[in-house]
Amino acid sequence: MDAQKSEHVSDEARFFKSWFDNPKLVGALLPSGTALAERMARAVDPSRPGPIVELGPGTGVVTRALLRRGIEPSRLVLVEFDPAFCALLGERFPGVRIVQGDAYRLVETLRGHLDAPPGAIVSSLPLLLQAEERRLALLSEAFGLMSTAGIFVQFTYGLASPVPRTATAFAAQGSPRIWRNFPPARVWIYRRGEERRA
Repeated sequence: MDAQKSEHVSDEARFFKSWFDNPKLVGALLPSGTALAERMARAVDPSRPGPIVELGPGTGVVTRALLRRGIEPSRLVLVEFDPAFCALLGERFPGVRIVQGDAYRLVETLRGHLDAPPGAIVSSLPLLLQAEERRLALLSEAFGLMSTAGIFVQFTYGLASPVPRTATAFAAQGSPRIWRNFPPARVWIYRRGEERRA
């Protein structure tokens, strides 16, 4: 078994263990696929200033896609709850800032870790497992931290946006279904402004 395949199998085992221990925090049996990670990274413009915050990076599939997209390691701030994943991310991505903490208490978790307003926040959190109030609170905190043109990128296995229809403070744009991911997923990009559904 080559090194890349071995890493993939090892990551799946880690992810399954983490899901088994904390299904509400992990929300999936397997890490995101490459096609999904690349679609999420494509939403981020490397030329836009400011740090890029990633929520729930897990084993680093989306992190790797963001780096391939051209985001410098020093601009990435990863917020991960699981200490084992934090250690793994530290080994895999030297130069990236890793913050162990609760993404649903984003302002508190990131206090002292940002040198400028983020240009984007990229989330792999299982939002649909959370109450609507908690989802809305997360987005409100995220947009309170970001620059005016900042975007919030989120994937979901559901067909509809994980942010409720009543959330008119956020404009929403959804991608086509990504069939090469298991299970198939969609990527949603949120901006400030009246919500529009794709």
